Amino acid sequence: MCLAIPGRIISLDNLEGMMRSGRVDFGGIVKQINLAFVPEAGINDYVIVHAGFAISVLDEEEAARTLEYIAEIKRAEESGDGEG
Repeated sequence: MCLAIPGRIISLDNLEGMMRSGRVDFGGIVKQINLAFVPEAGINDYVIVHAGFAISVLDEEEAARTLEYIAEIKRAEESGDGEG
């Protein structure tokens, strides 16, 4: 199962074509991500990443909504409400 979690671009480190990359923050976990498929993305944009490649850009509202759903799941698991 794949889970698409939005991450926020915090830096652009390489701007060269297919090697375009940057650092993306996933709620405190920062990863180096290839940004070649989202040339329009810039610092503070949210992206969806699969296998180390950003594959789409999200608007901030959509990213916030998705992150809140993930936080709700985590709270439910921690309280025991998420166990079936």
